[in-house]
Amino acid sequence: MIDVNITVTDREGAVHNIVAPTDMAMNLMEVFKAYELPVEGTCGGMAMCASCQCYVTSSHDLVDMQDEEEAMLSEAFFVKSNSRLGCQIPITSQLEGLEVELAPDY
Repeated sequence: MIDVNITVTDREGAVHNIVAPTDMAMNLMEVFKAYELPVEGTCGGMAMCASCQCYVTSSHDLVDMQDEEEAMLSEAFFVKSNSRLGCQIPITSQLEGLEVELAPDY
């Protein structure tokens, strides 16, 4: 099993160093929820609600944004150029050292 280290800054500015498994087919939103970070994931990871929006603050090469994610972000609040939906980022070994910040809640 290979785990990756991810740094998450929550909505209050607290920094959380979390460890995510790469062998469980999880996405970033699911890891946020597993660590009880304040992410709802209302749609269950279908890129339909933006409640798992985060800002990628490190320079990692992530999977390309698909049409559904881009459409959801075009309707979301607090969107920045580095916004992504956590549910659309699979946990892989390439995410080692990833740094993200949770977007403000609606």
